[in-house]
Amino acid sequence: MQTTSNTIESQPQSKTRRRVFSGVQPSGDPQLGNYLGAFKGWVDRQDQKDNFFCIVDLHAITVEQNPEELRRQTRELAAMLFACGIDPDKSTLFIQSHVTAHAEACWILNCVTPIGWLERMTQFKDKSTGQDSVSAGLLDYPVLMAGDILLYSAHEVPVGEDQKQHVELARDIAQRFNRIYNELFVVPEPVIPEVGGRVMGLNDPNVKMSKSFSHIRGHAIRLLDEPKEIQRSVMRAVTDSENEIRFSDDPERAGVNNLLGMYKVLTDQTESEVEADFADARGYGDLKKRVAEIVIEGLAPIQKRYYELMDDVAELDRLLTTGADQARQVAEPKIQEMKQAVGFVLPDQSRSQ
Repeated sequence: MQTTSNTIESQPQSKTRRRVFSGVQPSGDPQLGNYLGAFKGWVDRQDQKDNFFCIVDLHAITVEQNPEELRRQTRELAAMLFACGIDPDKSTLFIQSHVTAHAEACWILNCVTPIGWLERMTQFKDKSTGQDSVSAGLLDYPVLMAGDILLYSAHEVPVGEDQKQHVELARDIAQRFNRIYNELFVVPEPVIPEVGGRVMGLNDPNVKMSKSFSHIRGHAIRLLDEPKEIQRSVMRAVTDSENEIRFSDDPERAGVNNLLGMYKVLTDQTESEVEADFADARGYGDLKKRVAEIVIEGLAPIQKRYYELMDDVAELDRLLTTGADQARQVAEPKIQEMKQAVGFVLPDQSRSQ
């Protein structure tokens, strides 16, 4: 896989292409919900947006991690994102800890963020409930996320519903910093995909398909599952008793709606086109069979490319090094602007050359 020889600095942000920042944690096995809800949309919009994709390993250590597993999962996630279609000639994919400006930005933004704002975060409340002790990093997680976004002057942040509150906090932090110092930051907008943004569990269509539950057999389809396992999971998916294959807002029909939604995103069709595809179906058995086939077909080239990259770690690391270099071209000037704004004495770069 070739990478562009041009740096981000030599390609200024387009006035017509909006900049996008997306982050994903290197934890658990990526599953179909991650692909349909995030990765596929990132890939599909590469020609329309100025994209920065970040593997957020600094966020990962807000909870206890096994160091070797974290290293392994970080590389595996990078390989999976490239395999899904992230093109280094069109987008910047990098590891968060490779760009030190993220940690520096977090500290500066900490100093303008009221602690009350952080204590109101729903995810912090959920993750800290029942715990004897939590890390300061878990409380501070949304400020680091704000730094991730603001360093790149991102206009859009594609997220699921569960992360929308964090992007709204990033907006508040940006606006507060801009009021105190100067108009330094673009105020970002959360973007939630209309379709695929919330893929539900096959065993319980009222629960979001999640890496947290991927150990439960039949809950999720992992991106590296073999065809037989995919077919088994889909054929066991919860549906209803109506046996009518159409989209519906009825919560009682969430299982069928979930299967149709997967099919819709994977085939890039409209709802009416999807329903037409199943006009001759003889019930939910046919629906599940066709959904399983389209999932297997869609994941086959991804799996092939993933294993190629994992067999060539030197190439994978080269791609990540290039991505980090490109990210620094944008992040470093912004962190210097932040330091200048708050009153830091900047080092004399000419003396270090």
